[in-house]
Amino acid sequence: MRVRTIGIMAIMASMILLFSISAHAQLQGTIRDVIEPVGTTGKVDWSTGVITAVGIGAPPAQPANPAQARAMAERAAQVVALRNLLEAVKGVRVDSTTLVENFMVTSDVIQTSVSGLVQGAMVMDKKYMSDGSVEVTVGMKLTGALADTLLPRTPPTGLTGTLVPAAPGDAYTGLIIDARGLGLRPAMAPKIVNEEGKEVYGSAWVSRDYAVREGMVGYLKDPIAAQTNPRVTDRPLIVKALRVSGEGRVDLVITNADAVMLHGASQNLSFLEKCRVIVLVD
Repeated sequence: MRVRTIGIMAIMASMILLFSISAHAQLQGTIRDVIEPVGTTGKVDWSTGVITAVGIGAPPAQPANPAQARAMAERAAQVVALRNLLEAVKGVRVDSTTLVENFMVTSDVIQTSVSGLVQGAMVMDKKYMSDGSVEVTVGMKLTGALADTLLPRTPPTGLTGTLVPAAPGDAYTGLIIDARGLGLRPAMAPKIVNEEGKEVYGSAWVSRDYAVREGMVGYLKDPIAAQTNPRVTDRPLIVKALRVSGEGRVDLVITNADAVMLHGASQNLSFLEKCRVIVLVD
């Protein structure tokens, strides 16, 4: 019985350790994630759609006891982290010309909504220092409530090309745009346009429900990982971008021929509507 108990405890300990490692890896992202510093201590992981920020708090000079010292240091760190997170969120690009901060200064409703969402951010990590100070990491998703607050509500535009049924075996399940080497900057609501600047993909082409839940595009570095990503499922159409466009270097230009092909079948419009788009960046 004792041997069996020890064996069960060992298995449980191994599972806990594995879970902890997995959670830590998800928090930190991977070296192949598209991570951008923003604000003082913030960073956006555009591959996972998570924005985080860090705050450090010190214990009071004369605490009543060690427990109070730690609790007050944790609270101070969380306050600083949330302040830094708000600063980071303000610096996130929504589209080629607009930061979150631009929306906040022009709309009291958006200002209140974004500030409230930041205050409800999750504590993702805590580190306890030898001097009694505490480092707290807080984070929140760019999708969901934040996206619902910020993404535009745009009516559909005209098609580029003529809809035709896809030939057997030619139905694509998603789109991968190769934008490596172009200096693209990620954003929440980028556009893809043809050589004349006509929008081929953007907020006008998606279901807003999908855009809020999934994000309009996913950003990845690894082309192999992109092709096997569930977002674009089994048979993605792969297109090379010609260049970036727009003031913020957010939007992408593809050839007229690729634009016509993309809009040439109703199946393609279906995966665009569901935001099944990945952009490859450096």
